[in-house]
Amino acid sequence: MTEASKPQIRMRSWLFAPGDSVKKMTKAAEGDADIVLFDLEDAVVESGKVSARAAIAEFLAGKSAAERERLWVRINPLDGEWTADDLAAIMPARPGGIMLPKSRGRHDVEELDRQMTALETEHDIAPGSTPVIALVTETAAAMFTTGDYGGAPRLAAMTWGAEDLADSLGAQSNKDFEGDFAFTYKLARSLCLLGAAAAEVVPVETIDTNFRDLEALRKRAIEVRRQGYRGMLAIHPAQVPVINEAFTPSEEEIAEAREIVELFEADPSAGTIGWKGGMLDRPHLSRARQLLAQVEA
Repeated sequence: MTEASKPQIRMRSWLFAPGDSVKKMTKAAEGDADIVLFDLEDAVVESGKVSARAAIAEFLAGKSAAERERLWVRINPLDGEWTADDLAAIMPARPGGIMLPKSRGRHDVEELDRQMTALETEHDIAPGSTPVIALVTETAAAMFTTGDYGGAPRLAAMTWGAEDLADSLGAQSNKDFEGDFAFTYKLARSLCLLGAAAAEVVPVETIDTNFRDLEALRKRAIEVRRQGYRGMLAIHPAQVPVINEAFTPSEEEIAEAREIVELFEADPSAGTIGWKGGMLDRPHLSRARQLLAQVEA
C-alpha cells in the first residue's frame, strides 16, 4: 500500500464487535473507537456465519462513505473454508478495511489482495483502496515470518495474538505466575513491533481480556506505547477511552517534541544539541518528528 493510499484515520483503539449482533455492532459504531472491527471469525459460530455476513453487509450498506471508513471486518483465515464467502458478501458493501487473522506470512496478504482486487473491480471499487491489518503471530510457524511483510499490498497495520498462539503451542496458559505474558508471548509482541517497523506500518497491541481492570489496561497501554506501539485492540467499549488516552501524546510531550524540532531547524548542520542538561542527537529529532506526525496527520 502506497503512502498516499494508506488510511488517514487514527488507529489508537480497535474495538471488536460480533458480526452476529446488530445491537453490539451499533453500540460499537456509535462509540469513540477509532476503528470498529465487525467479527466473522472467533465471535461467530460456524452455523451463524452466513447470517452474520448478511448482517454486516446490511449494516455497512446503511452507512455513508465517511462512516464506513472506520468500520472494518475481521474475516476468517485464508487456510479455512469461509474466506471467499466472507469477502463475496462483505466487499460489495465497501468496508473501511479488512483484518486478516492467522496470517502465515506475506504470501497470505498477497493472496488476500488478489481476491479483494477481483471483487473491487467487479463492484466498481478502486482496486487496492481497501486497507488490511494482519494478525501475524497466531500460529507457531507465523512467528518466523513477522519480518517479511515489507511492501505487502494494502497492508496498513500489523497486530499480534496471544490466545491463538497459546492454542497453537498446546500451552496451558500464556501468562506467568505473576500474571504477565510469559516469555514466548513477549517475544511475539516484540516480533510484531519489529516487523511493523520494518514494513513501515502501524503496530497494534493485542487485546487485554480482563476488561474490568481498567487501571491495569492503562499501565499496559502506556508501557507498550513507550516501546513503539501506536494502538491497541479492545474487546469491550469500556476499554476504548483508556486506550485512546494512553495512545494520545500529552501536551507536554507535544511541546517538547516541537522544541526539539525547532532547535535542530535553527542549526541544521548540528549533529548534537544541548538540551535540559543533556545532549540530543539525530535519533531524538526523528522520534520528535514521529510523535508530531501522530497528532498533526
